[in-house]
Amino acid sequence: MTDRKVVLSGMRSTGKLHLGHYFGTLKNWVALQESHDCYFFAADWHALTTDYADPSRVTANTVDALADWIAAGIDPQRAVVFVQSMVPEHAELHLLLSMITPLGWLERVPTYKEQLREIEARDLSTYGFLGYPVLQTADIILYRAHFVPVGEDQASHLEISREIARRFNSLYSPVFPEPQALFTPAAKVPGLDGRKMSKSYGNAIHLSDPPDVVRQKCMSMFTDPTRVRRKDPGHPESCNLFEFHRLISPREVTARVERECRAAGIGCVDDKRLLADQIIAFLEPLQRRRAEALSDPGALLELLRAGSERARQRAAETLRLVRAAMGLDYSSLDLDSLR
Repeated sequence: MTDRKVVLSGMRSTGKLHLGHYFGTLKNWVALQESHDCYFFAADWHALTTDYADPSRVTANTVDALADWIAAGIDPQRAVVFVQSMVPEHAELHLLLSMITPLGWLERVPTYKEQLREIEARDLSTYGFLGYPVLQTADIILYRAHFVPVGEDQASHLEISREIARRFNSLYSPVFPEPQALFTPAAKVPGLDGRKMSKSYGNAIHLSDPPDVVRQKCMSMFTDPTRVRRKDPGHPESCNLFEFHRLISPREVTARVERECRAAGIGCVDDKRLLADQIIAFLEPLQRRRAEALSDPGALLELLRAGSERARQRAAETLRLVRAAMGLDYSSLDLDSLR
């Protein structure tokens, strides 16, 4: 690794990746690996905070996600790609940070109460769910990361990590840089129903969806609610389909759709068919590279093992600094002073 700034980012191993993951995260990761020392990890422990009752798919989801990462352009030679649970130093630092994190800090985290409301089907009254931000902080500062890629609406979620790092540095010694939000371009990707694309909403187009599934999903998309009849002029700015065109379609196609929609030259059904063709064409090279990666799952697993070993080198260095700062370094203990 070089002296470039360190970036840390991860994804939970909770299921298939979709277009929201691609445009919101993966596309930025690909760009960042060219200019920063990047650590990208599969957050399999974090997946257990909500999926603890049935962890049967976590490992398979992790390997499957890596195939999508590689298909999107993530290079394990340029970035350190690893699995959270393969680096046990995450657990040790999580434990040590939990000793100094006030309970009130955790209870006021915005996503805590939001997810309690949104994920009603599961019992989230667990320590793991409440302590999620402490483990998240350990993930970040274990690599002494300078930056964490976030959208502007997520910046507040990083603040507790900064507070915990600041508290540690104040109590002991300045081991950790305070992680800064790296505001990277992240397109808003709507779901089939107009809400944010999300697995939990069941409104996603997955990167691995075959053409017939893409077509079926596109036909179910919400459209301009003000356009009642085919001959009515449309309003692309309020149409879910047009949001996808702006993300996926070539500029000339997007311009034509906007023009014809406003003039009632194209109907919603025809536009859905056109959009499906554009999404299928966009996904084709990604799916081809994904299939190539999955043709040898043993090689994918070896990439994760090798990347996790690389991650452990920096993680172990950090833990040595932490133990020394907290007076837990028995290798430097003055035995004569005990006599």
